[in-house]
Amino acid sequence: MDKLHLVFGGRVADPQTTDFIEPDKLDVIGIFPSYALAEQAWRSAAQRTVDDATMKYVVVHLHRLLEPK
Repeated sequence: MDKLHLVFGGRVADPQTTDFIEPDKLDVIGIFPSYALAEQAWRSAAQRTVDDATMKYVVVHLHRLLEPK
């Protein structure tokens, strides 16, 4: 299986956490087959909201959740 990565973001209560304020309004960017592609999508999304300190985008390593050690 490829190493899948999910990129999504939304408003957070504190920029140093991943406590999303409205999980039902998350902006799902997509699922990517490599970290490099996921990082590229993450950077693009994060740059669009760089002036909004309450917006945060993350990369989740789905392969780690699907195949835990």
